[in-house]
Amino acid sequence: MAKTRLAAKKIGKGATLIAANTLVRGDVEFSDQLFVNGRIEGDVLAGEETGATLIISEEGSVKGDIRVPFVVVNGGVEGNVFAGTRVELATKAQVTGNVYYKLIEMQLGARVEGQLVHAEQASASAEVHQLAVGAEESEH
Repeated sequence: MAKTRLAAKKIGKGATLIAANTLVRGDVEFSDQLFVNGRIEGDVLAGEETGATLIISEEGSVKGDIRVPFVVVNGGVEGNVFAGTRVELATKAQVTGNVYYKLIEMQLGARVEGQLVHAEQASASAEVHQLAVGAEESEH
């Protein structure tokens, strides 16, 4: 099955709604605000320079990775969350995957089945891995 891309273009200060009882299959790219009350099966993407915000309501869900500057989750996510600036995990949030963040707010009741990784820790781990691989290559 071929993946489709849904692009929400920025027209002023607008918002896009994926309504309840709606299923989107494929990656979703946007640059302003995206409210998910339905389901997305695919990655959700917004460039860091956009300052975009993704809000997943209690009824909403995403099955795929999320790469968005500002993320608010109060529904379900099956995939990794890469919040470039801030992530808020509200009371009903259920994340199955790792959460990468610079700033995090997690309310009582939110659940994460994965790791919470601060952005600086993630970049430091990548540098250590690169150093270890470089050292192994120089030994051979």
